[in-house]
Amino acid sequence: MDNNFFNKLTSDQPSDGSRRSFMKQAGGIVGLALAPPFVAQADRLTAFSKTVAGVSPMQLKVNGTVRTIQAEPRVTLLDALREHLHLTGTKKGCDHGQCGACTVHVNGRRIVSCLTLAVMNQGQEITTIEGLARGSELHPLQEAFIKHDAFQCGYCTSGQIMSGVACVQEGHATTDHQAREWMSGNICRCGAYPNILAAVREVAGQQAKG
Repeated sequence: MDNNFFNKLTSDQPSDGSRRSFMKQAGGIVGLALAPPFVAQADRLTAFSKTVAGVSPMQLKVNGTVRTIQAEPRVTLLDALREHLHLTGTKKGCDHGQCGACTVHVNGRRIVSCLTLAVMNQGQEITTIEGLARGSELHPLQEAFIKHDAFQCGYCTSGQIMSGVACVQEGHATTDHQAREWMSGNICRCGAYPNILAAVREVAGQQAKG
């Protein structure tokens, strides 16, 4: 609201001592001027909340199997995996896309699952840490993590492995520096980075020879 409006109010202020009545009237005018946008915004928020509150079925293809869940459209892929499909290997760390603990693969590409909605990933090929092994046969990177003792508390491990697998497949682990750079989105609070790097580089070397 511009200054001319308030200047006009000030110039029209009565001089007979009825300042209190004047201020009440002015306040009412300002209130009327401001009320409509806020009312409209409240109506929009209410309509939006009613829209997202509805639970609907959605199909997710996870680790080669199509699963149907009943969830709100605002549910993240991370929460769908953990809370609806009970695939708790994918961890919730920061829940802001900064730590990498929730990394999964969608169509072979690594993503942080806390920053994407489950409904957006219908029809996609989703792979979690539970889908890497083939029966009792571990993925080479899982074996390398055990060999190099590349974990301590283990909370970040699933995200580290999922990111490491993608990093190798992308060809981004040919040198120590390159692997560090392309794995930098995954944080290890225990500081097991040298062992993680050794595991990733070993698998990258194996694939290069193969």
